[in-house]
Amino acid sequence: MSLCLPLPALSQQAGASASQAPRAAPPADAPSASPPAEDDPRADGWLRVQVLLDRAHFSPGEIDGVFGSNTARAIAGFQRHAGLDASGELDAATWRALTDGAPAPTVERTIAAADVAGPFVEMPDDMEAKAKLEALGYESPVEALGERFHASPDLLRRLNPGARFAAGESIRVPNVLDGVAPLPQAGKVVVDKSDAVIMLVDAADRVLAQYPATMGSEHDPLPIGEWTINGVARDPVFHYNPDLFWDADASDDKAVIPAGPNNPVGVVWVDLSKPHYGIHGTPEPSTIGKTASHGCIRMTNWSARALSEAVAPGTVAVLRE
Repeated sequence: MSLCLPLPALSQQAGASASQAPRAAPPADAPSASPPAEDDPRADGWLRVQVLLDRAHFSPGEIDGVFGSNTARAIAGFQRHAGLDASGELDAATWRALTDGAPAPTVERTIAAADVAGPFVEMPDDMEAKAKLEALGYESPVEALGERFHASPDLLRRLNPGARFAAGESIRVPNVLDGVAPLPQAGKVVVDKSDAVIMLVDAADRVLAQYPATMGSEHDPLPIGEWTINGVARDPVFHYNPDLFWDADASDDKAVIPAGPNNPVGVVWVDLSKPHYGIHGTPEPSTIGKTASHGCIRMTNWSARALSEAVAPGTVAVLRE
């Protein structure tokens, strides 16, 4: 677990940014699909689209209610799965396939004491300072709730103006948990560099799920080829070795970084047969598909967890251009 710190620079391989993504518009015959007004974040629109894509296992990444490159990729993946033209745009046929019999995009939930028990600690940037902490937990209750419901903290705040996010409080959240069909075991994992996605594929080569991902950089390219999964580590510690990072501070020492959702590799490490490389989570879900990495393959924590439950030692992992 050594080559997986995020890079701040935009990756040339990460796909289009939100501003470059196709300017898809919901179909005219589905007015409820119109993007919500700034002052009405609970309205249907891109929030609904993102929730339904997430429920179908074609993840838009962190749900924020805004159309962007990750949502376009998710729409295209869902379209291919449904036998539709994979345009990445929300046409009428795609809207019907997504919404037929679909549940409400948001639900009311009462915050349990365990949901916001903490402890919540501000995360230092320095690896040595991180190593001194007992665990790298969440920084705030809204961050913890955002991870649970696959949502950006800002979206939760917009959905719940004035909320304290305290135990016993009722809040509105994306409906991404109730009644979602579990994933079957995958025949193989396909990491597609050109599209910045990871796909779970069955024995018949049918895509079961798709997730946005960050993978490699100019200095640490994705190791193209066919590998296998050695195993899965949940809540892993991170062994920081500055000798393996081209941009590490010369004064850095080796360090063991405690487990937790804000660990550099998140809550799951899926070990690949390529030494020092793996598929893993991240403490920064908003960056997925939009930044570079030190060679490894990063996903949101919830997507990495879902993938880890659908693979086993020996599962083939194809990393392709």
